[in-house]
Amino acid sequence: MKTSWRSASLVVSAVATLALTTACGQETTPPASSQNVGATAAAGDYGTAGTGLGDAADSGTAGAEAGAQGAATQTTPAGELSVSTNAELGQVLTDSAGLTLYRFDKDTAEPPKTNCEGDCATTWPPVPADDASAGAGVDKSQLGEVTRPDGTKQLTIGGWPAYRYAKDVNAGDTKGQGVGGTWYALAPDGKKAELADLPGLSTRKDANLGEIVVDRNGMTVYRFMKDEAWPKPVSACTGACLEKWPVVAPVANNDTKGVQKKGLMSFTRPDGAKQQTVNCWPIYTFAGDKAPGDTNGQGVGGTWYAVAPDGKPVGAPDKE
Repeated sequence: MKTSWRSASLVVSAVATLALTTACGQETTPPASSQNVGATAAAGDYGTAGTGLGDAADSGTAGAEAGAQGAATQTTPAGELSVSTNAELGQVLTDSAGLTLYRFDKDTAEPPKTNCEGDCATTWPPVPADDASAGAGVDKSQLGEVTRPDGTKQLTIGGWPAYRYAKDVNAGDTKGQGVGGTWYALAPDGKKAELADLPGLSTRKDANLGEIVVDRNGMTVYRFMKDEAWPKPVSACTGACLEKWPVVAPVANNDTKGVQKKGLMSFTRPDGAKQQTVNCWPIYTFAGDKAPGDTNGQGVGGTWYAVAPDGKPVGAPDKE
């Protein structure tokens, strides 16, 4: 009788373990084209790429500083153009001072035409065509010029008018990347600078945080410490929270690289939307991150942290 009781106990235990594994271990294989779900804070066409959600346009001291920087760079010659390699963007075109050059989606390349004037041209100073020359890695045939409404000549790359960003102060800065969804660093051929398409989820080496997970756009992925993973994923971020922390939509298991496969699954939220998990923990992006490589959500409220490849929260107090 005792033996039968032990056998039954073992069976019940095994069933319970299987139930837990199934609840958080069942993996889905949605289309690899799935995208993030949720609102992302928009920036103005000539706004800033600051760290907060209220940085859609310059204001106060920050605006004055940007204006002063813009005035200082507006007539600075481009000099010899060169190509730098950015970890997030690949090959980026820079001027002789190492400052990143940008293009504006509302401009046209055929024929070249600029649509950035007034305040826009203060935040995004046009690059003068005078004295611009092709350095190593730059095809001279890609360089041209366009006459702006004020009569000045602006440099074009592959037909696209070239600009600097007033908040890029140091060589290699790319703070203007992705601002307003219309401003992008220039590649040497005039196209938008970008690496080859990323998988749905992958990892990158951050200088301060180490190896962290990013989505298909290269944006940092985060965890919320108030969420749950066991026995099944539960998100505590609802309502207005989702405006700041858009959920990451499901990705196919074969559309990931460097991320732990165990517990890589999706679940259905109370609102019916599907959300991706890493090691069963729900994952999000941060609307305050304006460009790939930003980690402005790290440590927010003491509850939001970047995600390590094994799903652990990077830099969070060890409570797991």
